[in-house]
Amino acid sequence: MLSITVELLHGTFRADPDGSAHTGQLKEGEWPPSPSRLYSALVAADGTRDRLRVTTGRELEWFERLPPPVIHAHSEPCHQPLHPRFVVGARRRFATSTSKKKDVLTHLEYIGRSGAEVRPGVRVSPRFPRIVYLWDASCPSEVLDGLQLRAARVGYLGTADSPVRVRVQDAVPESLEPAEAFRPDAEGSVYIRVPQAGDLNMLDGIYDAWLKRGVGLARAQYPSLWHEARYRSPTSAPPREDRGSVVAWLRLRTSISGRRVGAVTSLFKKAVLSKYQNLYGEPPAILHGHGFKEPGYDLARYLALPDVGGRWSRGRIHGLALWVPPGCDRIVRNRARQSARIVRRLAGHGLNTAVRPHAGERRPVAATPGRWTRRARSWVTVFPAVHERRGPLDLAEVTKWCKHAGYPEPVSFRSTRAPLIHGGVDLAPVEVNRPGRHGPPYSHLQIWFAKKVRGPVVIGSARQRGLGLCVSCREGESSND
Repeated sequence: MLSITVELLHGTFRADPDGSAHTGQLKEGEWPPSPSRLYSALVAADGTRDRLRVTTGRELEWFERLPPPVIHAHSEPCHQPLHPRFVVGARRRFATSTSKKKDVLTHLEYIGRSGAEVRPGVRVSPRFPRIVYLWDASCPSEVLDGLQLRAARVGYLGTADSPVRVRVQDAVPESLEPAEAFRPDAEGSVYIRVPQAGDLNMLDGIYDAWLKRGVGLARAQYPSLWHEARYRSPTSAPPREDRGSVVAWLRLRTSISGRRVGAVTSLFKKAVLSKYQNLYGEPPAILHGHGFKEPGYDLARYLALPDVGGRWSRGRIHGLALWVPPGCDRIVRNRARQSARIVRRLAGHGLNTAVRPHAGERRPVAATPGRWTRRARSWVTVFPAVHERRGPLDLAEVTKWCKHAGYPEPVSFRSTRAPLIHGGVDLAPVEVNRPGRHGPPYSHLQIWFAKKVRGPVVIGSARQRGLGLCVSCREGESSND
């Protein structure tokens, strides 16, 4: 067992979780302090390569290969957004066109002098000023000594006003307070950054680039350092059965006609695969669908999110989502999420629109996760579902579709050629089938389950392309009879 205890000497912690603190829009700070941040502090404590003073550096290579730890930390600390303040705006002297030096005066309680606004972010105040990271791993004595020497040289985490005392042990601390813990869980709702093998070489590369480019270089320019693991908070519900999950929600700057769903999802898939290959190398088969030899597999689903269900809905696509199947490797899941979140534009097939990650906005509703992840018994297709085989469509056949897609057996259904909900998209055969192919038939369906099913629900043989996407049909939403 390896444990690292971080004691907050001021009882508070302040850090910038995603690079948005300077905007003044940050409402919650980073909590708990991520293992990735702790790893960076250990790296900085004694450096690497020729800058090593008291360690060999082997302990860092060993540490970055550890799995995500269990983190004992207060689950509901107080998040206090700090008010902006003005400080002396340091400016350099510069030469004018007449070669005269000019001073830019700064302000500190003096009239007529200017200052610089600083937005300090959010201060987090936990009930217990201590965080304990636990790994179920046997730590070699040489590695333990190196980590202890580095820990003794760590002065703060996050900002300089968050001083800490760090202690490394090969056992669980005697008094483990708080007892509540954030635990790695593929179904967890909390994303926490963790180190990964290869980060040390990447940090060295960033340092070398910083020596040449100076302050013009920012860590945000290296998204491949951003590895997130899903955790279950102590206050969250017990884990559910793994039915797959959406790893990225995106918004389109301009909406697109729902009849272009094939082009939109095709461009989205192409962009994700391109980003993945640029960052991590060859994408896995679960993302592109090639190389499978066994039946019964499921692939990533590239979903287009249209506006449906309202009186004035017209089925225009406002957002995108990337779903990965159950059992997907944690590393692949995190890499796919990061690859999707850095997609910035869809261009091709007559389309050209900007893309950005969904940031919690309530409008448009079609792009919000809550629109597609509700729990409901009745689900209606917004894009037609492509039949898995030719032949009569009955309850037994629809039951097979649901089973293949990972959902329970339906109790009843109805099907039509036309959409069953306002804004549902009525596609022509050329808009459903791939160019040069004569595919199976397709239909719009409404399905009822015995118990509530959590979305997103996508059925049919073309669910990897976003066809067969369903929306929950509840009282108050318009549907066609």
